[in-house]
Amino acid sequence: MSDFEMEESGSEYDSDDNSDAELQAAFERGELKPGLNVEFNGKRDRVNDITKLLAKTEAIRLQLPWVERLDMVNSLAPLAPELAVQLEKHEQKRANAFKGNAKLPYVRPEEDPVLNDFKREMLFHRQAQSAVLEGIQRLQELGLKTRRPDDYFAEMAKSDEHMQKVRSNLMAKQQGQAKSERIKQIREQRKMGKMLAKQTKVQREAEKKDMLDKLKKFRKGKLKNLDFLEDAKALESKQKKTAENRKARNKKFGFGGKKKGLKRNTKSSSAGLDAEKSTRRQRGAKAGASVNKRMGKSRRIKAKGRK
Repeated sequence: MSDFEMEESGSEYDSDDNSDAELQAAFERGELKPGLNVEFNGKRDRVNDITKLLAKTEAIRLQLPWVERLDMVNSLAPLAPELAVQLEKHEQKRANAFKGNAKLPYVRPEEDPVLNDFKREMLFHRQAQSAVLEGIQRLQELGLKTRRPDDYFAEMAKSDEHMQKVRSNLMAKQQGQAKSERIKQIREQRKMGKMLAKQTKVQREAEKKDMLDKLKKFRKGKLKNLDFLEDAKALESKQKKTAENRKARNKKFGFGGKKKGLKRNTKSSSAGLDAEKSTRRQRGAKAGASVNKRMGKSRRIKAKGRK
């Protein structure tokens, strides 16, 4: 064992390393008695043994190649123009804040903590940028690739089955959101349709009332012509045309109600009973019309006169 290791394992080193928890445990066991522990109020001498520290550092250092360590010591990268402009704007903004606010005490730029934080972050950025530029160059000199290939496959920590469940849950959530949005749009469209129908009804009632008022004025002699009737006829023809178009569309596409399964056979129709019943009804109606048809009034009066 070396002298350095012996000194580390000495009683003095162990006594300095005692923690509060160890002292409390010793007090509970009864090992600490009054008078044995004295509070130290003096100044402790710190020993900075550089030789032993360097020897210990060399002993615990791992002799690995640089590719495994990737440690670098380099200078700052040049200040980029956009960072210089950003720093200037930041300084100007800070100066304007001091200038426009009398309650804020003035601080010189080199002592301003706000500007110091910004400059410190900028130094970190420049240091990292320099390390990246130099590190990529050294890796390329060693023949190592610095870009991920297009067919790169990274094995995931989770299984494919788990990822399929996650994907299915995400798809279900997206479909639910799309369905909800569609239902919301349909409700909005129905609401707008009802509103437009109500506005159209109110407009038609107002036009009808206006036309009646004009007719009253014409009858009283307040109006000399009936030109407003031509406008009313044109509007009526337009409404009639719209109604005809609606009727044609209803005939072509239907106008509500159940349509599925109307041509499906039932038990009675497949047995031919419905057709037979309808034929009997038609025959009975025709026979009854020929036998029980009542004469007209004039013919009944003539028949009574003959009697």
